Amino acid sequence: MKLHKKKLNITMTKQFIQKFPSNTVGSGGKTLLSKFQENSGLTETQIYILTQRVARLSSHLKNHNKDYSSQRGLRKLLGKRKRLLAYLSNEDVERYENLLIQLGIRGLKKI
Repeated sequence: MKLHKKKLNITMTKQFIQKFPSNTVGSGGKTLLSKFQENSGLTETQIYILTQRVARLSSHLKNHNKDYSSQRGLRKLLGKRKRLLAYLSNEDVERYENLLIQLGIRGLKKI
């Protein structure tokens, strides 16, 4: 049963990535979407998907500001993205900084 769930999640991830318009990266013409479609297990890919979901939930909450279950879901997504960003910053600072620039998000607070 777990194998079936994992297969379903991979399919859903590919469908989710296809729904979003691609963002261009630099002058090379390669898009963020095509870069992240190559390997859905990369930390950068997971952060990209979470960022897209956060953007979608944020726009939903602008219209439905009392939707508390969506607010909770947004906080959970932000926490997961924060943990993945912390992991990436500890593993490879260069990849972390490039990802922040590409996605246009703020980095972690430095203590």
